[in-house]
Amino acid sequence: MIRTTAFLLFAFILLSLSYPSNNLFAQNSITFQDVSGQTVTLEKPAERILLGEGRSLLALALIDENPIDRIAGWMGDFHFLGQEMYNHYKDKFPAIEDITLVGRTGEDTFSIEKALSTRPDVAIFGINGHGPGSDSYETIRQLNAAGIPVVFVDFRQQPFDHTLPSMRVLGKVIGQEEKAEAYIEFYQSRMNRISERISELESISRPKVLLEMHAGAFSECCSSPGNGSLGEFIEFAGGQNIGADVIPGALGLLSMEYILSENPDVYIGTGVERSIRKTGINMGSGVDPQDSRESLKEIVSRTGISSLSAVQNDHYHAIWHNFYNLPVNILAAEAIAKWIHPELFEDIDPAETLQYMNEHFLAVPMRGTFWVSPE
Repeated sequence: MIRTTAFLLFAFILLSLSYPSNNLFAQNSITFQDVSGQTVTLEKPAERILLGEGRSLLALALIDENPIDRIAGWMGDFHFLGQEMYNHYKDKFPAIEDITLVGRTGEDTFSIEKALSTRPDVAIFGINGHGPGSDSYETIRQLNAAGIPVVFVDFRQQPFDHTLPSMRVLGKVIGQEEKAEAYIEFYQSRMNRISERISELESISRPKVLLEMHAGAFSECCSSPGNGSLGEFIEFAGGQNIGADVIPGALGLLSMEYILSENPDVYIGTGVERSIRKTGINMGSGVDPQDSRESLKEIVSRTGISSLSAVQNDHYHAIWHNFYNLPVNILAAEAIAKWIHPELFEDIDPAETLQYMNEHFLAVPMRGTFWVSPE
């Protein structure tokens, strides 16, 4: 009897000793649902992050004063936002040079061995993009087997449905929920200015819009958003995306014959820095507006494009290509709205919106040319 009582007392003491730590974990743990629909629980805010898309750094920079300190490893695609943008980050955070590369861009370059060697608390992947995604089953299995949860965000496939939930997920992951909610509120208020004016109209004429991705950068014509990606911004701003009628997915190709038959009222091309692509429209960090404007004029002078009503009437413009995959896409929404309905959105100024973002959110301000029109 005495032995039994002593055993029960010993077991009770062990249980009592273990309870506080378990209870502490339960109190401090973070549980949320990512944009893929899976429920994720983290023991605490992540201090070491593996980025399946390096460009997600810009999303983190909206809600973290020093996002570089958290990144243990990443894919190399942040460089594809432009060398000047990379230099701006390097000037403020020299440690960016020391982040372990786990691949270049694309899932086929991803090294699971290097990824595991960075000992991340969590991996952040895009659902579908420039690195491993939601269908990278073996990669996900190996990370999970090592105790590393994989969290999914999306700014690319369904930007209207996923941009704000993705920012909320990032806020949960790094313990910056208040800053994430502040950005979400700012973003939503700016987008509401556009949607409310459109909805208040009794009727609306929807000008036809051609949005050419990487305009003039390739010999084939013409890459365009269909149902998804930047095409959603055209419909949102009161335009008709001519690509949506013939491209079932997010992106595809339009023939010149089709473009000429549609004869769009507004032309918008996307471009990147010359450090990334030597041809096409020159846009991005550190780019002079006049250089960007001159390259746009050259692109719309191509055979076929030059004969469109949009070009003949000077209704042609350009935006930074990378808006298609970043939560700063609000700038694209505002620029596109002004170009499609200039009188309705005369008072909206994306430059003012960018200035606010630089002053209140971004750890490294965006400086350069991110949208442009003919003078």
